[in-house]
Amino acid sequence: MYRTCVIGCGRMGRLHGERLQNDPRCELVAFYDQQPALAATLRRELAPTAQVLEAWDDVLRLNLDVAVICTPTTAHYQQVREGLERGWHLLCEKPLAESAERIDELIGLADTVKSCTMLAYQRRGWATFRTMRREVLSGHWGALRAVTFQSWERWEQTIAGTWRDDPEINIGGFVGDAGSHKIDLLHFVTGLGVEELVARSSCSRSRVEVVTLLIGALTGGVPLSMTFVGNAQHQGEDLHLHFEQADLMLRSGQLWIAQGNDVRPFPVEELEPAKTPTEAFLDLVSGAGPNIAPFACARPVWDVTWAILAGGGKVR
Repeated sequence: MYRTCVIGCGRMGRLHGERLQNDPRCELVAFYDQQPALAATLRRELAPTAQVLEAWDDVLRLNLDVAVICTPTTAHYQQVREGLERGWHLLCEKPLAESAERIDELIGLADTVKSCTMLAYQRRGWATFRTMRREVLSGHWGALRAVTFQSWERWEQTIAGTWRDDPEINIGGFVGDAGSHKIDLLHFVTGLGVEELVARSSCSRSRVEVVTLLIGALTGGVPLSMTFVGNAQHQGEDLHLHFEQADLMLRSGQLWIAQGNDVRPFPVEELEPAKTPTEAFLDLVSGAGPNIAPFACARPVWDVTWAILAGGGKVR
């Protein structure tokens, strides 16, 4: 069993902790958070024999196999770097770090060590998005002609008083936080990069960007439009891929296909199997699966995010 520590015991730490606790490959041995009460709650609920650590130096002295990092973005660089120096396998929440230079450094460091590293872009494991990627890469429906991606949720209403409303920590606001999943999915599903874009954002009533609209072009000039609405009254998203011979659409979590004005559900039996980030990561550590979200996927997300914040232009 892999001796495992959850680093950061808020909402995402709890989610990962629950999944780890239910995976027979793991033993939860420690919880760490700058608010020890959060770590103590997770220990009580998930692993009563685990340690609660109040100082980062105490975490570094642990004999660990695996660490799952769920802290605010600005803590990731130090925690990932020092974890890799100790030979830990690391699953890290996104974004990987708070600057391009630090992202590049961690990508380079991950390439030089034997430890397994993965970003927790959980949607890369969803059956719907894995199936859409398969269909794009198969070329079965002809050339990709256009992509539209809309997402909305009650995000602004939940961030007051938290680090997510701090522009020094949550760079990009809704786009940098929840929206980063959508930007990553754009690359993952299409296999293309963003070449250029024009974007406009509004902070609404918050200190960070809440609403963002963009138009742009993917590799080869494929037209792209995206909307990020972080002050909606419910959560949802639509992703439409328009090919020469079909439209493939994700609407409210269900996959559809359209041809000649005939819109029908995508056959359930043809969907790819789903995996959570913890399942996929432990498969990687045990040699049973590929790395579905390597650290390298952090850089294109960062580049698109910064192009959005700059209002547009060419994307690195």
